[in-house]
Amino acid sequence: MPSVRSRRAPLARRAPAAAGGSQPFARRARLPLLARRCLLAIPCVWALALAAAAAAPPPLRIAVTYPARLHAGPLQGRLLLLLSTDPAEEPRFQISDDPGTQQIFGLDVADWRPGQAAVFDAAALGYPVASLAQVPSGDYYVQALLNVYTTFHRADGRVVELPMDRGEGQQWNRKPGNLYSAPLRLHLDPARGGELRLALDRVIPPIPLPPDTRWIKHLRLVSPLLSKFWGRPTTLAATVLLPPGWYDHPRAHYPLAVYQGHFQYDQAGPVAFRDRPPAPDAAGPRREFEAGEYRFYQDWVGGKLPKFLLMSIQHANPYYDDSYAVDSANIGPYGAAITQELIPAVERRFRGIGQGWARVLYGGSTGGWETLADQIFYPDFFNGAWANCPDPVDFRAFQIVNVYKDPNAYWLLGPWSRVPRPNSRTPTGSVITTMERANRRELVLGTHGRSGDQWDAWQAVFSPVGADGYPAEIWDPRTGDIDHQVAAYWREHYDLRFRLQRDWNTLGPQLAGKLHVKVGDMDTYYLNNAVHLLQDALAAETHPRFTGDFEYAPGKPHCYTGDPAASMLQAYVTVNERFLPVMAAHILATAPPRADLSWRY
Repeated sequence: MPSVRSRRAPLARRAPAAAGGSQPFARRARLPLLARRCLLAIPCVWALALAAAAAAPPPLRIAVTYPARLHAGPLQGRLLLLLSTDPAEEPRFQISDDPGTQQIFGLDVADWRPGQAAVFDAAALGYPVASLAQVPSGDYYVQALLNVYTTFHRADGRVVELPMDRGEGQQWNRKPGNLYSAPLRLHLDPARGGELRLALDRVIPPIPLPPDTRWIKHLRLVSPLLSKFWGRPTTLAATVLLPPGWYDHPRAHYPLAVYQGHFQYDQAGPVAFRDRPPAPDAAGPRREFEAGEYRFYQDWVGGKLPKFLLMSIQHANPYYDDSYAVDSANIGPYGAAITQELIPAVERRFRGIGQGWARVLYGGSTGGWETLADQIFYPDFFNGAWANCPDPVDFRAFQIVNVYKDPNAYWLLGPWSRVPRPNSRTPTGSVITTMERANRRELVLGTHGRSGDQWDAWQAVFSPVGADGYPAEIWDPRTGDIDHQVAAYWREHYDLRFRLQRDWNTLGPQLAGKLHVKVGDMDTYYLNNAVHLLQDALAAETHPRFTGDFEYAPGKPHCYTGDPAASMLQAYVTVNERFLPVMAAHILATAPPRADLSWRY
């Protein structure tokens, strides 16, 4: 290739030919010299860039492995990296939605083998700090955990990798079989970079099944309906509290009160059955709870409360600690399995009356939504629903998002700016966390809706199956942009207000006097907004008129259930005392002629 000098020489020789050469030509003659200087400078620039690159430290990376002695592999799952500044407990127990949370990062692993390093770097998504590169320099207690996934070959032909519940109620930090490391105190400095290494060296042990006692019984069954859907044996379970006199009156039959709510290891109803006074060292909220549990035991065995079979359902699944007790394209036919398999089995074994007029529902939050949904979806199978602080019953107020009209779930959008939407609040209105922040936490815990937490649970229950076999996203988990086609599916299948309005001519007569809703008007998650919309919609119905009731407690948070003047703790521990007598009175008032009242001894 010719040199720079040889390429410009002809121009230099031609310059004198134009005596007193024109100014334009003179400028043209100087351009090659400028180009030459620029070209000669390029090697210097490259040299400086290479020198700077050589001087820059490598980016911060944290590599995680596991040994063959722990698991033969390969493994699928969500690998979590946890950082904490608080030595009080392991970092895996310090991740929350509130401002006091510690730090977590997430990484999907597929066919991960023993000794192979899975690496966290600046690209791994984090919460509340979004990137490892943004972590302040300092000393941290560092821990890693693998939420192990199971491969499901579903009846619809989809093959999905999901975290199976293993008796813990879909808690990733306590799930038996999950691998984790002992916390180490390490110094992290993104500015200095470098690579740190962690090894998963422990496995969370199995959880024993709760034992039967004289009062508390357990029933577990392999559900044919759910097993067919999931392509493997799938269990449903119930915890049942027997009424006083059950052993002494073998010919008596009993009404059934179904408590709906989150996973409970060994509890029939919202309050544990404590057969002894509070522990001597109990104080504050713990003492109040234990006192309420003991009072419930005394009232129950002493015959002060009406006699029911009191039942709670264990229906944790690969997406959440609770199925929402309805049939779902992603979670399976839990509504059918509960009403056709589990409840009849409980009534057969424990001498339930086994007829719709003798079954009632109650529950709060998730259980509040389930209580209403099951009464609406199965109007003759149950005879009354007492729903407290229910999850969104009208998707025009999905917390504070209108999924049908709003363009974005995370931000209120304007022409010049955007304002973050709150996710939760205190009773005085102070924001605890935002929608973007709460949803990012779940995305860190699991992609494809696999966090095992609330927003992903709603999506799994309410959405159609997506193209990838996982729940279709109601909104983009990173941006919050809403998919209104998915929202339309939600409306047709699970919007309780819409369903009631659409089918009121049929449902109205079947639901006469059966719907009872209670909520605090400063609900922590803004759930009172949807309850008001539901009440307005039902108040407008005239053929027939709505005959249920709504109750609001000014200033009360999630989940107020009792006397509006009581504290949240007092309301919680007295819920059975308040509602069981009301439910029994309703059953007696609506019992058919010659109804079985053998339980009235």
